[in-house]
Amino acid sequence: MIARIGIDIAKNVFHVHGVCPAERQLISRKLRRSQVLAFFGKLEPCLVGMEACATAHYWAREIAALGHEVRLMPPKYVKAYLKRQKNDAADAAAICEAVGRPDMRFVPVKSRDQREWTEHGGRRR
Repeated sequence: MIARIGIDIAKNVFHVHGVCPAERQLISRKLRRSQVLAFFGKLEPCLVGMEACATAHYWAREIAALGHEVRLMPPKYVKAYLKRQKNDAADAAAICEAVGRPDMRFVPVKSRDQREWTEHGGRRR
């Protein structure tokens, strides 16, 4: 059973890293953008962590709709958990570890309307 997943968001290929409640790695794999929702749809609900960025809010809403608890973190807070060379797999592992920390600060997931509002400088289109 996967307890926690860290997902590193990229342009075309995402990397996921999942651990069990005993903190053992259960999964580390690449997913194409088109495979992400199918992957999370097959999993039992778990905690999913992502670095906050423009597209993270979209993915957080979509993954949460599948029953998972999604938390976004500022990238500068995740950096402290990077154990080795920076690459997608290492980033996903760091995100997975960081999201499980009790003292981590999280960014609220914005709705689609909130994202549009901030993207246009507080003006409605």
